[in-house]
Amino acid sequence: MPKKIIINEKIEKFKKVISVSGDKSISIRWVLFASLVNGVSKAKNLLISDDVLAAIESVKKLGIKVKLKKKECRIYGRGFNGYNYKKNITINARNSGTLGRLILGLLVNTKNPIKLIGDKSLSKRDFKRISDPLSKFGAKFKLTKNKNLPLTIYGSKNLNSIYYVEKRGSAQCKTAVMFAGMRTEGSSIIKAKKSRNHTELLCKHLGLPIKVRKLKDFDKIEIKKINKINPINYNIPSDISSSAFFIVLTALSKNSELTIKNVNINDSRVGVITILKKMGVKITLRNKKIYRGEKIADIKVKSSSKIKSIDCPTKLNSNAIDEFLIIFLVAAKAQGISYFKNLAELNQKESPRLKWGAKILKKMGVKTFVTENSIKIIGNPNLEIKRNIEIKDYLKDHRVFMTSVIAALSFGGKWKIHDKDSIRTSFPSFLQIINTLKNGE
Repeated sequence: MPKKIIINEKIEKFKKVISVSGDKSISIRWVLFASLVNGVSKAKNLLISDDVLAAIESVKKLGIKVKLKKKECRIYGRGFNGYNYKKNITINARNSGTLGRLILGLLVNTKNPIKLIGDKSLSKRDFKRISDPLSKFGAKFKLTKNKNLPLTIYGSKNLNSIYYVEKRGSAQCKTAVMFAGMRTEGSSIIKAKKSRNHTELLCKHLGLPIKVRKLKDFDKIEIKKINKINPINYNIPSDISSSAFFIVLTALSKNSELTIKNVNINDSRVGVITILKKMGVKITLRNKKIYRGEKIADIKVKSSSKIKSIDCPTKLNSNAIDEFLIIFLVAAKAQGISYFKNLAELNQKESPRLKWGAKILKKMGVKTFVTENSIKIIGNPNLEIKRNIEIKDYLKDHRVFMTSVIAALSFGGKWKIHDKDSIRTSFPSFLQIINTLKNGE
């Protein structure tokens, strides 16, 4: 199978109804929670990607039985303190920062040291941001000199409750601390900058002793020790981050219309919709409902004849942090200058995404002004690419690959995009859906 894709022409108009893969954030959290329950948990529409498979392999390493079929996954939990594993095990989080950071919160009381490794991309990411707060509980860590993977965690039998201020808006760090707090006597308090709240919603659905007080700029979360969790059956909704690529493709294509079914529209995830609507993209939400505490809806989007520039409010950053690369493509076709700021966190992702966003736009002939944490994009409503573009050496960041594909189909040119297998981490069916849209009406 070739490891690169070549795109020579823009996509033709289409009118389609599609479904995208299950939500990755919820899929990984379900696997970890299900490993803690007393009994059997079942999930349908679980995202079967490398990141989620890494989560499944991790809990299996911890002594948990898993049965994975095409349409259903079953996890046989052994209770909140039921992990049973050999000495000197190594857990491989592969490319998943979510898994790598979250699972450390569940291992703060490990009897034996556990080594955590990841792929080349994950091994460049900062893990001190999670080892620092978990150390306050009593766990100890051995990291590389650069605060990266591989690391080794040494658990403690006598964990302390803590007070932790999470300033970055990182749901990964917040959830890891919540997991650690669930193993600790007394009450731990987190003062957390607003971020994804899938963990809190799942805890509420399960009736766990966790209190969330929502304030203007942050949430105050109180966690108490947990002794038992009941089985969790879950029909995973579709992923808004995966949906965003097709929303943008539709918006930038002529005379096109798309409906995406059963998408998670959690308030902490829909920054991309808010931003795109401010820019004039025609998006409507239909058939809204609540499922397991999560908001679900069908998303309908139409081609946008006129796109407006935006001075993007920073309060939307955390709610759209994974979608900015694709949002930058919309800004490239806007009338005027778009400004996105306070985005240093983008460079803490699978690749330095702010830098890669600017690099892709430059290759497209779009003028930008970039700093370490901001980008100004000079839009061109008549943008049409007639050059050769090659995308490679991007640490196999799945979002760089998919953004490049959408750019090629939207603006033209001849694109050679390497590392096609990068999409296996989050969205293996991405190119299959692209092919259905190419078939038009």
